[in-house]
Amino acid sequence: MFGKIFLVLYVIGQILISVLTEYSIKNHRFFSKIGGKTRIIRIFIYAFLAIVPVLGAYLPKSQFKYFCMGLGNVWLGFFIYYSIFVLLLFPVLQIIIKKREKEDKSLIGRAFQFAFLAALIIVVYGLVHAQQPKLVNYDVELANEAAKGEKAKIVLIADLHLSVNSDVKATEKMVELVNSCDPDIVVIAGDIFTSNFEGLKNPEKYSDAMSRMHAKYGVYAVCGNHDVDEDLIGGFSISPVSEAFRTPEMEKFFADSGFTVLYDESVDIGDGLFTLAGRIDGEKAGDGTSNRLSPEILLKDTDKSKPIVVLQHEPIEFKSLADSGADLVLCGHTHNGQIFPGNLVVPFFNENGYGVKELYGSATVVTAGVGYYGPPMRFGTDSEVTVVNVTFK
Repeated sequence: MFGKIFLVLYVIGQILISVLTEYSIKNHRFFSKIGGKTRIIRIFIYAFLAIVPVLGAYLPKSQFKYFCMGLGNVWLGFFIYYSIFVLLLFPVLQIIIKKREKEDKSLIGRAFQFAFLAALIIVVYGLVHAQQPKLVNYDVELANEAAKGEKAKIVLIADLHLSVNSDVKATEKMVELVNSCDPDIVVIAGDIFTSNFEGLKNPEKYSDAMSRMHAKYGVYAVCGNHDVDEDLIGGFSISPVSEAFRTPEMEKFFADSGFTVLYDESVDIGDGLFTLAGRIDGEKAGDGTSNRLSPEILLKDTDKSKPIVVLQHEPIEFKSLADSGADLVLCGHTHNGQIFPGNLVVPFFNENGYGVKELYGSATVVTAGVGYYGPPMRFGTDSEVTVVNVTFK
């Protein structure tokens, strides 16, 4: 449903922006002179770039499909910012032009030039910045008599979104950061893939890199809503949940990477220091359903005298988790908005959209994630490896 809505809005947006762009070129002092001669070429290039994301979504599986997905994601990043600048500047300049005694529409042409260059600079910066993961540290105190005086260093990563735009060098940097922390445990809060496995070139290089992550008590993971095989357009699924399945190749990748994946199950960590409960994703369980255990059932048989840490993908159901005995909840999913102004919007739709926050008597931590979704860029946010320094008091 959302995929179809996005497609309609996308087509309307492309037509609107292309019309405004042509109008702006017509009123540019330099480009207007060559505009007529290059119109056919210009329209062809624009139309090709505009249709590439659609081809990446609807073509059958092939190398050309994955090429379109990769190029389409970069184009979407540019189109987002170019559209924002054009739609903000165009009406303002129209008002300014009308108020002038002598009409001078060359301002429109210069605005197009600014919008194009500004969007291009942001995209180039965002593409580079997204490949530079950083360390973020949080200190969390949990009250528990059984573990009083103990400490645990938990490294939280999420949202690797391995797919057509991934770079193994960024994954290797992530592993170096993780290992530099000398963690007690590494936990991965889902979305290891971006709704496909075949689009990832040389997956063995990524699994080999991640198998080198070291932690005293091991590496544990849960799956996210994109750790399934499905088609996307603009980040929205065009496949029903009933067709969203985790593939054997994904499961093998987890094993090759050295992950212990938790599917609505709990394990003791550190000889009973704390219990780690990992949840199935509540949107796409990976078996064509959205079925997962409720917090009450998941934590029903856990030892409540010991600290309970819950690992899940989406930052939701914090109250139910706290009422069921969770002391600490670790999540990803939001990317902290990934690209500005998304980071300003995230807090309005989540009780905790990013960072550390106490809710209902439990500590919650949401990481911005180490990868990217859709446009392979970060602007206004960082790719991050999150260190949670837990002290039991």
